[in-house]
Amino acid sequence: MEDIIIKTRDIFREIFNDSSLEITREMTANDVDKWDSLTHLTMIAKTEAVFGIKFKLKELVKMKNVGDMLDKIQEKL
Repeated sequence: MEDIIIKTRDIFREIFNDSSLEITREMTANDVDKWDSLTHLTMIAKTEAVFGIKFKLKELVKMKNVGDMLDKIQEKL
């Protein structure tokens, strides 16, 4: 899981252009200033590419925070 967290943190830092951004399991779009619908789609696409996975629409809808996304990534790997 540690590797997943580090890679995901790096994706967030790149997408949100913030090299000091730290992610938490409880983090949501409300916690990041630049997190809007476009950056959300970009972040999901980058996550899928980096991890070589694909999220289903129903999986994306169920994700309520970063922790849910981390768990789903781990499940798919």
